[in-house]
Amino acid sequence: MLQLSKFPFKTLKTVPGWSDNKWTWLLLQAGYIRQELAWAYNYLHYGVKTLEKIKQIVREELNSIWAIEILMSSFSPKESWLKTWRWDSVDVLFKVEWSGNKQYALNPTHEEVVTPLMQEFIQSYKDLDNCQVYQFQTKFRNETRAKSGVLRGREFIMKDLYSFHKNQEELDIYFEKAHGAYNRIFDRLWIWKDTLYTFASGWVFSKYSYEFQTILEIGEDNVYVCEKCWQAHNNEIVEETFKCVECWSNEYKIIKTSETWNIFKLSTKFSNAFGLKYADEKWIQNEIVMWCYGIGISRIMWVIAEKFADEKWLVWPENIAPFSHYLIIIWDNKQKALEFAKKLENEWKEVIIDDRDIWFWQKASDADLLGIPYRIVISDKTIEKWWYEIKARNSDEVKILTF
Repeated sequence: MLQLSKFPFKTLKTVPGWSDNKWTWLLLQAGYIRQELAWAYNYLHYGVKTLEKIKQIVREELNSIWAIEILMSSFSPKESWLKTWRWDSVDVLFKVEWSGNKQYALNPTHEEVVTPLMQEFIQSYKDLDNCQVYQFQTKFRNETRAKSGVLRGREFIMKDLYSFHKNQEELDIYFEKAHGAYNRIFDRLWIWKDTLYTFASGWVFSKYSYEFQTILEIGEDNVYVCEKCWQAHNNEIVEETFKCVECWSNEYKIIKTSETWNIFKLSTKFSNAFGLKYADEKWIQNEIVMWCYGIGISRIMWVIAEKFADEKWLVWPENIAPFSHYLIIIWDNKQKALEFAKKLENEWKEVIIDDRDIWFWQKASDADLLGIPYRIVISDKTIEKWWYEIKARNSDEVKILTF
């Protein structure tokens, strides 16, 4: 449990005036984040707990499709990027010079790291029966026009999954498993019904890549949605005239969205660049095909903050809220509150105890500002009658329950 009388961070009494978007000032005011520099943020205790809960949902679903978690370095040598011809072609690449005039990349993505890493462990066709790894990692991109907090920031937290396959057929089988896992992730994050499976540019890798675009009024993307079959298209693949890639209809509507997931067909670009091959049953060397699946962890947190907030403050879904219950103490009832908080924790709840020496309305306002799902009030009156007041964040109804 967390006792606010012993907590170093505080909420802000007023809305930060410099922010140009709602979710940024809400997270700042509530004490989830602080800005370090332009488009780079520190995550305070509430922010870290929310991010970790999002990560855990993602982790559970990826583990269910036999992906293995690793953690790769934030740096990679220039030589690796020269092998893939990307040292001078990736315009968002941060380049760092170390002693001895050696140059390194501060990774915006990890193909140049994961491919030579897995080369040590892949030799035979048997090594590719289940070969997929993922990580949660901070990424760095030197965006010239970073905007909207982490939606287009220079530093952000991402989950990237890389899969390695003998051929396209086996890759397609695994893709369907990954697609199903991602569907479950967004369902558990409460944004599935407002998330569109979207065709986008494949850049240099393939004709198309694939995205999950979450409907958001202040999103940075315009998605063209076919009015006949409801297939979504990123504006990157819509030129002078719209034609649906699924049903060829030219009827569409434009919806504002924010990208929360993407898939790139990497094909053999990176495996061939590093000489990553496998030996088949006849010891013949064969090419390996790869896919990359990304989820913006910090981006999802910010999207949910905007999407679920009410007209005033944050409203978190219960499974990613930093705490489940905000327990307000009126007068000198701390001991009873501590006992009750322990009881809730034994039921797998996470509790904030507001034992600060401030007015009730200030405590109630902070409970709402933080977006904690349930607010509980304990007072002399409730203790005397062996009951307490509980109110859900997204409801005005106050219920009376017994201890």
